[in-house]
Amino acid sequence: MVTAGRAYLDHNATTPVRPEVMQAVAHALSLPGNPSSVHGEGRAARGAMEHAREQVAALVGAKASNVVFTSGGTEANVTVLTPGLMDCDGSSNCVRIPASLLLYSATEHACVRDGHRFPAGGAEEIPVDGDGRVDLGGLDERLARFVADNPGARALVSIHLANNETGVIQPIAEIAAIARRHGGLLHSDAVQAAGKIPIDIATLGADVLTLSAHKIGGPKGVGAIVFRTGALELADKPLRGGGQERGWRAGTENLPGIIGFGAAAEAALKALPEEAARIAALRDKLEAGVLALAPETTIFGGRVARLPNTSAFATLGLKAETALIKLDLLGAALSSGSACSSGKVKRSHVLDAMKIDTGMSAGALRASLGWTTCEADIDLFFAAYAKLVAAQTDRSARAAA
Repeated sequence: MVTAGRAYLDHNATTPVRPEVMQAVAHALSLPGNPSSVHGEGRAARGAMEHAREQVAALVGAKASNVVFTSGGTEANVTVLTPGLMDCDGSSNCVRIPASLLLYSATEHACVRDGHRFPAGGAEEIPVDGDGRVDLGGLDERLARFVADNPGARALVSIHLANNETGVIQPIAEIAAIARRHGGLLHSDAVQAAGKIPIDIATLGADVLTLSAHKIGGPKGVGAIVFRTGALELADKPLRGGGQERGWRAGTENLPGIIGFGAAAEAALKALPEEAARIAALRDKLEAGVLALAPETTIFGGRVARLPNTSAFATLGLKAETALIKLDLLGAALSSGSACSSGKVKRSHVLDAMKIDTGMSAGALRASLGWTTCEADIDLFFAAYAKLVAAQTDRSARAAA
């Protein structure tokens, strides 16, 4: 439940749990069976889990049989970003993909940049432009050189669908075409994009997507790997044991989390067209208000397609570390970037990759909206930000005097 009298504008870190999800989780907790058991109680648990699998698959236009549940987006990414990924031809034999190179964008989440399982020297960054979009020409050229230097080998490309800090959307369909032209595979971290923009895995052309429940109003601690087809296999599965999740991820499934994930996916998909428009209007109102209060504000990625709920901005003279504390005390919860690093309030590698001036990036704030956000939240934020801007103006005037 969102605290009354406060504006929670940090949905990209985690979105408040939806009421229908709470009900679904409560129901799941009442199911006594293990989904792997063959008795009636086990079959009931299995049926509820498979229904959730269908709900999650529908969110991204996939087949339920191609969904593998994990403990979250990080585990999902770490699992698939490995040279052990195999491409199967549909027969009993799998042809090993010599994925000796991982290419990822310079603005990827830390779990991709630092959590992949490629050896040292086997992973490289692909640069982005000043708007945060991947350099398609650079990606094409690097893949061409790789194929020329390594006949028969394949590269794995990992580009997120939308950035968690700026909301900038990547041209995944174009990237998929480039990867495919050079015989490569494409993984796309869709954690931030799911439930905020329409996603169809076949249209995107990505071989595999990864998702997280708590970004769409589901419970924390559950995510998913979603394959475009059933042709991929994994030689080096991180969790081996009882063979759950088709052998991709051993261990008794987190039934309440998975059922909650399914409920969140269904609710997000159902509300998507109306909510995307409503939230985009609130985001635009927020940005217009900030620019009216402080015309020297920069909106990062504001010139290109972004998620409707995300605004990353900085006002000259304001420092993120002090602004966040003051905004919090005034009742507005924002972030300075990724939730995994915002507690440290360190420089954003995303803005560094976009070559944003140090003076501006030091003041970068992120407001991310969601299903609980309303006009009152934006107004409360305005009141709080106006006080910050006024205080900064006073300091600047005194310094000039």
